This record gives sequence, structure tokens and C-alpha cells, in this order.
Amino acid sequence: MRKGQVIEGMNKSDLSRNGYMLKGPLAVTGYDWWWHNFTGYSRRTGEERTFFIEYYICNPALSRDNPVLGQLPENKILNKKPSYAMIKAGVWGREPKQLHNFYPISEFTASEASLNVRIGNCILTEKRMEGKCRVTKEEALLHPEYMSDAGSMEWELTIHKKIAYHVGYGASKFFRELNAFEMFWHAEGIKTKYSGVVILDGEIYDVFPEKSFGYADKNWGRDFTSPWLWISSCDLRSRITGKILANSAIEFGGGRPKAFGIPLGGKLLGGLFYEGKMYDYNFSKVWTGSKTRFQFREGENMNIWKVKASNIDSELELILKCPKTEMLLINYEAPNGKKLHNRLWNGGTGYGRIKLYKKDKGRRLLIDEIEMRHTGCEYGEYDK
Repeated sequence: MRKGQVIEGMNKSDLSRNGYMLKGPLAVTGYDWWWHNFTGYSRRTGEERTFFIEYYICNPALSRDNPVLGQLPENKILNKKPSYAMIKAGVWGREPKQLHNFYPISEFTASEASLNVRIGNCILTEKRMEGKCRVTKEEALLHPEYMSDAGSMEWELTIHKKIAYHVGYGASKFFRELNAFEMFWHAEGIKTKYSGVVILDGEIYDVFPEKSFGYADKNWGRDFTSPWLWISSCDLRSRITGKILANSAIEFGGGRPKAFGIPLGGKLLGGLFYEGKMYDYNFSKVWTGSKTRFQFREGENMNIWKVKASNIDSELELILKCPKTEMLLINYEAPNGKKLHNRLWNGGTGYGRIKLYKKDKGRRLLIDEIEMRHTGCEYGEYDK
């Protein structure tokens, strides 16, 4: 790469990576999920809430007509692997909650060629998403294996993905066929415009494209990473000019990836798409000289993330905060049936600042200082 060249290939769309991935070994020890988050506004009061929806599949070859829940006590005793399709839905901010509905694999269909998923009556494509999720207070109390709060949520939304983050060859077909990584990732919509309606516990929320601050990605593999870090925002504003950065988004993910079972150390994938230019910090692109460092601190009332990233052309510094009262300890069980992430902080109302610098003959020249809001954020480590 030439000195001064900004990496632009990493914002390219790749819809093939949004297809269904659970075949071969991953069909018996693997998960595949499609994640979405966005902001809606109460039709009655105007209050804003930030929602998330996930379509999730686990070990589809192990069962067909009944969902098998790994946290059910008798299944834990027998070391029985989970097998189901699941709808996860919820909200961050005031009174955050996560809801889980489980379906048998017989009520799930998906395409390997494109994003076309159905779980029960819930559907998902590149352009559209609709469904519902409901857990009663009695169900949540009597079934801890559901790992769910109580409540109800329905949605009918259109989806317009504007900016992608393409992680490169690490999730290419070659490495997918080898199942080289424990956890794969593709972010087709680090800036996504949603429109439609969400009904949360009977309250109607309208979702408007220009202020939905939306995000869409997917993960798949045979296990999770620890630590597990995620940061994403497309609600960005220049603190220098005051201008809203309407064609920009920030994205980081990772922690401690494993390739062929070998830990690679603390590493992130990510970048800043800044008004049409991608500043990419991807450890797998060794020729770019990318390096990342991250810190997380759980405070009494506030969680704080710090990221420093650099390549041969630029540097980025990020600090992010999110109130703990607005976050969830989000629940996942691994395909092997173990639940080791029991303090996985997850939120969508984070806020912070980014400083972006250009490298020039040994100097750092400030390109912009950026305020970010409506930031998706996550961090957790396996139980010791």
C-alpha cells in the first residue's frame, strides 16, 4: 500500500456472507445469528428507546421437532448440547430487558445463498424484518433455562443498509470451509436506516430512517471469544465544525480471537468510515501496519471503553461511556452447552469521543474530533 493511501475496500458490501453458514461440523457444534439494533420514538410521548432484535440458530443437526435448551438442569447433567432456533429481542436504556422465544429446528428455514430467514412466523431478509417475541412473568420465573426477562415486543420494519465493514479474507470462503476461526463476523450495515413500527409491552414506537441510528451484522462459529468487545455508532458529529457526519460510522469488534484453536492475543478488527473514506485497523491485514489496544473498566455506575488504533497512515483514539443502569448482562449459551459469559455487558446508549489523526513525517495532524452517541457497546470475559 502506498504511503498516504486511505483504505476504501473494507466498506464494500458482501451479501454472500449474510447467508446461512451451519453446515458440516458447524451443524452439530455451531451457531449463526443475525443482529439488528436501532432507535424508535414513542407515538404517545415522543420518548426514544433503543431496541435490538436477533435471529439465532444453534446446533441445527441435533434435533428437529423440539427445542433442546442447554441450561435445563437435566440437560446439564447429561452434558446435552442445545439445539434450537431462537428469537432474541429487547431494549436498552430505561428498564432494559432481553426476551427469548425458542423454536424447534422444524420451524426454521434459511438460504445459504442470501439472507432469507424464517423462524416460526418471524422473517428476515436484507430489506425487511417482522416478528414478535413474548415471555410472561410466570414463564420467566418458572423457566430460568430461558435466560429471559418478561415482556412482549413486536416489529415490522424495512431495512436500508448504507455502509458495510468488510473484515477481509479472514471470513472468506476458504477460511469458512476450514472453520479456521472459532467466531466469524461480517457487518453489512454499520450504518443502517430502519423504518416502521415496534410495539414494546403495548406501547407503539415509530422508527424513522434518518434518526434510527441503526446497525446490522452477523456472527457465526463454534464458540465465543473471551474477552468479547464490540463498539459501533453511526450518530457522529464533528466537534470542530459542528457538522453532523451523515456519511460516517465507527465499528470495532473482537477481543482474543483463535485461529485453528490457537489464541492470537488481544486483537480487534475495526475502523472509522469518515465521510466517504475508510480508516481501517485490521490486524489480519499485516501489510497495513495495523495495531490496536483496548481497555475496559467496570465502574460503580459507569462502564468505560478505551481504544487506540493505528496503521501506517493514521491513528485513532476512542473513549466510550455507558451507564450500567441502561445496560444488560446479555445471555448466551455456547454450542457445547456451557454458559461461561455471565458478565457480558451489552448496551446501545453509549456516548463518547473519537480523535482521528493523519500521520505526516513523524507528526500527528488532527483530522477531526468527533462526538458519538447512540453507541452499541459490549464487553465481557469468561468466568474464571
